[in-house]
Amino acid sequence: MSPGQLIVLIIAIVLVIITNLPRRGRSTSYKDADHTGVVIYWRPGCTFCMRLRTRLRFTRLRYHEVNIWRDPDAAAFVRSVANENETVPTVTVAGKAMVNPSKQQLLEAVTTYAPHLTSGDPDG
Repeated sequence: MSPGQLIVLIIAIVLVIITNLPRRGRSTSYKDADHTGVVIYWRPGCTFCMRLRTRLRFTRLRYHEVNIWRDPDAAAFVRSVANENETVPTVTVAGKAMVNPSKQQLLEAVTTYAPHLTSGDPDG
């Protein structure tokens, strides 16, 4: 392995670790989440979750994150809206559930159901 490849590998590993951690102040439980806003249900190791959560870090969107592997109530909720599967990311916007939405789909739902969460930022 060349030094350049090693650096790329190290950066990739660090990014995977970072994106598997909830953002400070955003991690919560199903019971404590603000269900009138945006709640992202996720689990460690989920590449779809990592992709959505990474893309949302570059927006001003306010949201809560709930790890379904640490919260049985959250896992039960996800199963209730995802055909009895624990498909993540599952996101709610003002109580409206979406299974594995894109960043664009999520931001469109926020514009429709919870526009006050975007803080006037056109990109979320």
